[in-house]
Amino acid sequence: MTLATRYLGFDLPHPLMPGAGPWLRDPDQVRRLEDAGASAIVLPSLFEEELQGKADEYLEHIARARQAVSVPVIASLNGVTVGGWLEYARQIESAGAQALELNVYRLVTDPYETAEAVERKIRDMLIRLQGALGIPLAVKLSPFHTSLAHFAHRLDEAGVGGLVLFNRFYQPDLDPEAMTVVGQLRLSDSSELLLRVRWLAILTSTFGRSLACSGGVHTVDDALKAVLAGAHAIQMVSALLQHGAERLGEVLEGMSRWLERHGFDSLEQLRGRLALTSCPDPGAFERAQYLEILGRWEEE
Repeated sequence: MTLATRYLGFDLPHPLMPGAGPWLRDPDQVRRLEDAGASAIVLPSLFEEELQGKADEYLEHIARARQAVSVPVIASLNGVTVGGWLEYARQIESAGAQALELNVYRLVTDPYETAEAVERKIRDMLIRLQGALGIPLAVKLSPFHTSLAHFAHRLDEAGVGGLVLFNRFYQPDLDPEAMTVVGQLRLSDSSELLLRVRWLAILTSTFGRSLACSGGVHTVDDALKAVLAGAHAIQMVSALLQHGAERLGEVLEGMSRWLERHGFDSLEQLRGRLALTSCPDPGAFERAQYLEILGRWEEE
């Protein structure tokens, strides 16, 4: 029985890996996660606003991480403009990153900037970045696109190596007494997985490349749901921050036991079984299910 998967061109022993998180700035933590069983390492994001002050430090961290572990090391950038990224992307590759995850989060507040213009800008930027790189490029998306399926299709046509679903947003709060806007960090829980599962299930039949689930995977059942919906890779962050690197190994062991108990020879046999096109009830992912759930509430 095997949990093997293929993500961004890498043949991995299983899909579990840490997502981009701040604790991975420490090489010791990177090694600890490999020891816990991580199939790859996604380094913390370098934000576009940090390019001037922390670029060299980030390149050094990539080099140290490559020396520290034998699994694939995936760098992460967070930003929305090309700027100096074309040259910097080449430096990331030269530093030893074996893939690049680009987080294109941007909150559009201009009422005159259309959704089409926003998506075209992202796509054009990715095409230019891909042309500068010899390593795979994954895109970490927001769920808040007008037509996410169409946008994913356009990125597929552009040759993007994979999609990561989804970015988590830290919402600002308001302090009425101090009359200020305050930031807060809240870790995910399993309830956040449902949005990811829905879109993985929708996109897996139309997006021809790798899909990663990021956000809400805390338990064995969470990981199995992501695979059933079509995920090739599963990124864990909050669960590892809460319970330590060992949680990854615990989930991995639980997945193996589940597959053995249910008579599966491989995780690949499970992947996509409940995707939109193979699910016994495709309407469960669409609008019809909304009406059914409301009806059930009224009956109760």
